[in-house]
Amino acid sequence: MLQVNYKIVQETDTKAILELYQQAGWWQSESSDNDLDIIAKIVANSFCFVIAILDSKIVGMGRAISDGISDAYIQDVTVQKEYRGKGIGKGIMRTLIKFLKENNLKWIGLISEPGYESFYQGLGFKVMTSYTPFLLSE
Repeated sequence: MLQVNYKIVQETDTKAILELYQQAGWWQSESSDNDLDIIAKIVANSFCFVIAILDSKIVGMGRAISDGISDAYIQDVTVQKEYRGKGIGKGIMRTLIKFLKENNLKWIGLISEPGYESFYQGLGFKVMTSYTPFLLSE
């Protein structure tokens, strides 16, 4: 069994986090100093940012955004491809959920990429059948 350490952080190795975003397909540009500054702000300004560390290397991340009072949204949960299927994503999610519940947030939502529904359902999430997610188009 892997000895993974889950940490809630407000700052971390921005290059490692950018690599996770790129590997997940969520960051299209090449690395630049500006990108690293943006990553630092994402980490610092999230309500909760979790990293998964294995052998001193960041192998996963996830975060929650919230006003800290009424509700929270979990997003950007990913694990390096070679470490997927080993329970690291569940560890990240459990760390996020525990932190949010400890902060009295009872409404916790997320939008899943297709194909990951069973992962989130296994953690207690239910499909919101009477709602439709929207994204502002330019």
